[in-house]
Amino acid sequence: MKCGGKGSLRWGAGLALASLLVGAGAAYGEPNDNKLVIDGQTLTTEAAAPEGVELDKLYSGWRFRSPETQELQTDDFENPAMVAVDQGAELWGTVDGSAGKSCMSCHGEAEASMKGVRAGYPKWSDKRGKPHTLETQINECRTDRMEADAWKWESSNMLGMTAFVGLQSRGMPVKVQTDGPMAQWHAKGKELYFTRVGQLNMSCANCHQENYGKMIRADHLSQGHINGFPVYRLKWGGLGSSHRRFKGCMENIRATPFKRGSDEFVALELYLASRGAGLSVETPSVRN
Repeated sequence: MKCGGKGSLRWGAGLALASLLVGAGAAYGEPNDNKLVIDGQTLTTEAAAPEGVELDKLYSGWRFRSPETQELQTDDFENPAMVAVDQGAELWGTVDGSAGKSCMSCHGEAEASMKGVRAGYPKWSDKRGKPHTLETQINECRTDRMEADAWKWESSNMLGMTAFVGLQSRGMPVKVQTDGPMAQWHAKGKELYFTRVGQLNMSCANCHQENYGKMIRADHLSQGHINGFPVYRLKWGGLGSSHRRFKGCMENIRATPFKRGSDEFVALELYLASRGAGLSVETPSVRN
């Protein structure tokens, strides 16, 4: 009997997955039937799966959370992410850079000008010849129009601004472009979603398509939708971008993660946004 090689690696990966999903006392948990209502607005947390997505139905990650965690998101006074939103609102009107401009100088009141923006990102940029994420669009405005320094991807300023801008689309359905120049990026994101990587030889789909609802460690796996980012994770004790979550997932399966803002993560973000089409933007959401 030979030891090692691809066969033993696959067996080892299967055993590792089994220990995560079953060995720790796993149980299957259907999404609960609670309604996400914020300030009298009912958000869509359940929708028909888009064509080509092998799910019976889409469910927001909110539907898999405990009632205690769900309640944090239903009340803006209790939602810990709203502190960052307040920071973003202040930054919106703050003049910065050599041009003597603020975001408001060009865009006016965010409540009107930013309505629907979050729902459509990532979005194609002719200037870049590649998609813009909300983060790269914000930095382009800062460097090209305000003549200010770019913000780091996971800085408090960037997270505050993406949360503030995202809030203006809360309740609107996610709908991103996947045809035309975005098609090749969408295809690349899909390829990444289903490609097994890392020492555990796992893909995004292994957890979020094939095993959603099951317990992994002390939490239920969701379908992995990104309609609530940036998200406040209780585990993090703060806000984080979708790319931070991608990086964490890759590290969990012992793969070398791509960098935040990399073409790979931008493509994956686009594909995941398209998988969640029809769900409401929940920014800023709260998760375990």
